[in-house]
Amino acid sequence: MPQRRTVTGRSQEPRKRFAEEVRALRERSGQSLRELAEQVGWDASQFSRLENGLTLGGPEIVEALDQHYGTPGLLLTLWELAVADPTQFKEQYRQYMLLEAEAVSLWHYAVAVLPGVLQHEYYARELLRAGGLDGGELDAQVEARMGRRELLLADTTRRFRTVLSEVVLHSPLSDPEEWRGQLEHLLMMGHRVNVTVQVLPLSAGLHGLSNTDTMFLRGVDGRTVAWVETGYSGELVQETTAVEQLQLRYDLVRDSALSPDESRQFIERMLKEAS
Repeated sequence: MPQRRTVTGRSQEPRKRFAEEVRALRERSGQSLRELAEQVGWDASQFSRLENGLTLGGPEIVEALDQHYGTPGLLLTLWELAVADPTQFKEQYRQYMLLEAEAVSLWHYAVAVLPGVLQHEYYARELLRAGGLDGGELDAQVEARMGRRELLLADTTRRFRTVLSEVVLHSPLSDPEEWRGQLEHLLMMGHRVNVTVQVLPLSAGLHGLSNTDTMFLRGVDGRTVAWVETGYSGELVQETTAVEQLQLRYDLVRDSALSPDESRQFIERMLKEAS
């Protein structure tokens, strides 16, 4: 069978194709980014990032563009294909790591496992092994995680806060001695001037982040993005409204958590029980 001929000359890669169509529709309309923003109601910078492939945005902004251009379902379909593209997780995670390295402030909610920045080596190794890694790939991933941890904590002006679901502290390692070492490490990290650890007790009940591991990153420009993750996938959230909604949920979770001092006492009790 002869190779399919390219008809439009546009990219066949879903993310690039989506960005090309968003740009092409605006250019055909004769609008500037600022004019588009005024009519549709989002920041011009958000449309610029869409057109340059720096973000996929969310379905709300894509549906608004479809309505604005009179292309019902066109952009939303391309957006769905781009989001579903299996290469997107790696690309978004790469962007996230770049933003993480440059962030001046980070805050986090942990559903079931400790955030990488608070893991000691044995914990990271057992967790990654449970995820299917082994051999040289496992060693490389553990080394990379330890390196990121040191990078984040080397600068004490960089603030990090985590709220740990109590579930995290009831998920021990297979080796009791290593688990005690991890709890001791967690207590030690909580004494750092730039690290705050809080525990969300199970008695707090259901909340807006019950199944969503979430990391917020604030850059030097003051812009905040979020990385949300389940056990099988992750997404970089950059659209301002979506980030603000996640932040509101996080604030409510933090308000329900134990204070840093109470959390330290809680972890100390867990350590005594593990001894």
